[in-house]
Amino acid sequence: MPNVSSSPDIDFAPPPPCARLAALMILRERDPASKAARARALYDSVQAGESRIDPALALSDPGDLPGRPARPELVEPSSLKRRGMQSEAGRAVLLHALAHIEFNAINLALDAVWRFPSMPADFYVDWLKVAAEEAHHFSLLSARLAEFGHAYGDFPAHDGLWDMAQRTRGDVLARMALVPRTLEARGLDASPPIRKRLAQAGDHASAAILDVILRDEIGHVLIGNRWFRFLCGNASLDPHATYERLAEQYHAPKLRGPFNFEARRDAGFDEAELRALAGLDDSA
Repeated sequence: MPNVSSSPDIDFAPPPPCARLAALMILRERDPASKAARARALYDSVQAGESRIDPALALSDPGDLPGRPARPELVEPSSLKRRGMQSEAGRAVLLHALAHIEFNAINLALDAVWRFPSMPADFYVDWLKVAAEEAHHFSLLSARLAEFGHAYGDFPAHDGLWDMAQRTRGDVLARMALVPRTLEARGLDASPPIRKRLAQAGDHASAAILDVILRDEIGHVLIGNRWFRFLCGNASLDPHATYERLAEQYHAPKLRGPFNFEARRDAGFDEAELRALAGLDDSA
């Protein structure tokens, strides 16, 4: 009998880990810094061909999602007080709020990777890229927050972003419509005025982080638009009417101006959508 272990035709190396399963494991990670580092490493491993993507793999919800630390305390949005940016204390609260958004954005991207099977492989690569970039944003904000003598968890926060993930957990079309194209797109509108106020306060280091975030978030919303329209096309659905239906069905927040029309155009919103937004913009 030939020595099978020496046969060049058989590869006895273990298969590379499935990136979708790895995404679920990282989503369960409770430590924010570890989650951010692991999210970036997973995308790098996929890019290097070290982790495979199995679109057909069906995974079960472990029921403990998302992994997050004991702090920050999660409260109702209405109980969070706004503070001015002229003081370091006020800017620390703002940076913490932004870090919380980015931490949730890591979770949202990872959730899209593991939760929705039978999508094209590019879908998973796109959302792994988003997770890695959101992790980078979180790391930038955490480092800046440390320069103010604070850490993520020091201030209360709300859970609005993950709440929408829960509502859309059974519908990939709704997820694409209402997380990247609605909640994350609001960040395109909010970033420029926040950046302006930081710069006016002389905090150019924090303002520069907002520049990085806005640049990357345009790409993230563009990815959401891409897959929303892909799914609509596969189902022969009109994207505009479908969005309105899903926004009502899942109780999406009402859109309010001012809107960053240039960034939204770069992020893949079409002219009909921009005209509809212009009709909602009281500041125009």
